Amino acid sequence: MMSKQISFRDTLTIGLMLFSMFFGAGNLIFPPALGQAAGTNLWTAIIGFLITGVGMPLLGVMAIGLTGSNDSQALAKKVHPMFAIVLTVSTYLTIGPLFAIPRTGAVSYEVGIRPFLTGDVASGGFGLLAYTTIFFIITCWLSLNPTKIVDRVGKILTPVLLIVLVLLVAKVFTNPLGVIPAPTGEYATSPLFKGFREGYLTMDTLASMVFAIIVINAIKAKGIIDSKKVTRVCTTAGLIAAACLGLIYISLAYLGATSVAVVGQAANGGIILSKVANVYYGALGNVVLGLAIIFACLTTSIGLVSSCAVFFNQYLPKLSYKTLVYILSFFSFVVSNVGLTQLISFSVPVLVAIYPMVIVLILLSFLESLFGGRNAVYRGSMLFTAVMALIDGLNASGVSIGALNTLLSKYLPLFDASMGWVIPAIVGGVLGYFVSLFSDSSSAAEADSI
Repeated sequence: MMSKQISFRDTLTIGLMLFSMFFGAGNLIFPPALGQAAGTNLWTAIIGFLITGVGMPLLGVMAIGLTGSNDSQALAKKVHPMFAIVLTVSTYLTIGPLFAIPRTGAVSYEVGIRPFLTGDVASGGFGLLAYTTIFFIITCWLSLNPTKIVDRVGKILTPVLLIVLVLLVAKVFTNPLGVIPAPTGEYATSPLFKGFREGYLTMDTLASMVFAIIVINAIKAKGIIDSKKVTRVCTTAGLIAAACLGLIYISLAYLGATSVAVVGQAANGGIILSKVANVYYGALGNVVLGLAIIFACLTTSIGLVSSCAVFFNQYLPKLSYKTLVYILSFFSFVVSNVGLTQLISFSVPVLVAIYPMVIVLILLSFLESLFGGRNAVYRGSMLFTAVMALIDGLNASGVSIGALNTLLSKYLPLFDASMGWVIPAIVGGVLGYFVSLFSDSSSAAEADSI
């Protein structure tokens, strides 16, 4: 059977579909916060953010496309089948009930509800509790009977949210609220690396392993079966999605950078968005932005709960899909009530520990021609990366080993920037390569002696 050609219109449709999957309303809160903190180092910081928030998700989709597989574990299996299971389960927990699903409730409350509350209701936890109770009851109810209505609503809401953001950002560029202030914290000393780590918070690189399968299936549904053509369409569609995400992130980062003089330093990006919308468009701005984000977060929440329930049912067959939906919804409701700022803080150590392994896995898939796809290279690189990523994760959580940190800070490049895994990943890969050569030589010698 000959592989068909795919039109640019179909490729564009797939690219926009991928964009809509990556474009979660929760992601909108990170660039404004980055802009406020980075200040005059905005452009250096946003480059780092775009590498992990846009570039790596693009490479993740392309990497799965290169395998030609319909298995989201295809890359991780090159290390070991058990590692693939652990990494995939960790990914689903991260983009599911631990962080991403609760974040949909917390973000939609912060942007869509809290601006209209006053007094103790706004400052205390009762408002969040009441809102997330309703939010996750609806999520649970619709997830129990997922229908095309949710998909259709999502397809309508994404353009609506984009229009709202364009109107907001247009005001920012034509009439900025103020001058860009001096950078604060790590953005003053290492803006590129700080921005790089902030890109982890989007969680899109983790999600790219899952989304890539959807893209590949969409491409094959168009009659494209040749692996090279599939890879080419994956790349083009990924570039379309990346360009759209990049423009939004840059615009929102600039919004944050120019907002300080009027709205002040905010605890999170959700507060920044709601205050800027109010300054430019008054209460109507808050209403329109809030409603768009509430419904966008709701459709995202339903999609994630449904996907996670289907996934975990494979490993926990005694728990039905329905039971898992109840568990995931309730757990996400509980976690969401820690508040958006705290939720972001809790997610950082986990992402700092997981992200380097996924990044190295993706990059190795593009370098296979250099080492012949030897599994020992994947294993050596992943082992060294995992050790250092774990140390970075512990440091990010406040649990540090003083003597070890002092030693690594002195002798390991990039350790102080929480990127001490870079050199060990290279060393581990090189060692793995030589080990594989030795193993091949030993096997050949044994064969000759028989």
